[in-house]
Amino acid sequence: MGKREQLYEGKAKKVFATGSADYVIVSYKDDATAFDGTKKGRISGKGVVNNRMSNFLMSLLEKAGIPTHFVEELSEREALVRRVSIVPLEVIVRNISAGSFAKRFGVEEGIVFDRPTIEFSYKNDELHDPMINEYHALALGLATEDEIETIKSMAFKINDILKEYFLGLGIKLVDFKLEFGRTSDGEIVLADEISPDTCRFWDAKTNEKLDKDRFRRDLGGVEEAYSEMMRRVFGK
Repeated sequence: MGKREQLYEGKAKKVFATGSADYVIVSYKDDATAFDGTKKGRISGKGVVNNRMSNFLMSLLEKAGIPTHFVEELSEREALVRRVSIVPLEVIVRNISAGSFAKRFGVEEGIVFDRPTIEFSYKNDELHDPMINEYHALALGLATEDEIETIKSMAFKINDILKEYFLGLGIKLVDFKLEFGRTSDGEIVLADEISPDTCRFWDAKTNEKLDKDRFRRDLGGVEEAYSEMMRRVFGK
């Protein structure tokens, strides 16, 4: 299934048509952005890490009964995925206080929650992805009540699976962002990516940050953090 014309280019990925209306090819870039695109840069090798890790984790989740858009890894930077219509909700699951949560509520980073939290943002660049609740999502027609319940249930299940998996690698899954899509027959599936771009990973012993926060906060060692995550997941 060959790559055809480019359909879309986002901050971190390009999407290409294939010979089938049901499938597209996603190509991961090394470009990095933060703070609504106001901070721009490049993280060498990021596209390879994010593609390979995301594909691996999607396969892991599929085996645990979570439907995803992932079909096949085509190369270091490219994957074949099912074509979906993205539900315009960013779904953020948090296990430990960090980032915007700590800032918004005036608490320190590192507070371990008794149970995970979930929040939604309206996926809209012009409005800077404002935080919304389920009632807003229903009022705006972004998803149905059943779809929201499905998304919440899947998000918490994904969290349980990934938290345990990463802890086995000596990593705390602090928080992460998910996106979901609708297939042509209306099924809700996990889409987008799961990577150091979309997750906060802390070393379980040292709390060293192993994710995009190193880029956001000018902490240095950005490429090294992505490489370390690759090493932990693939053992090389």
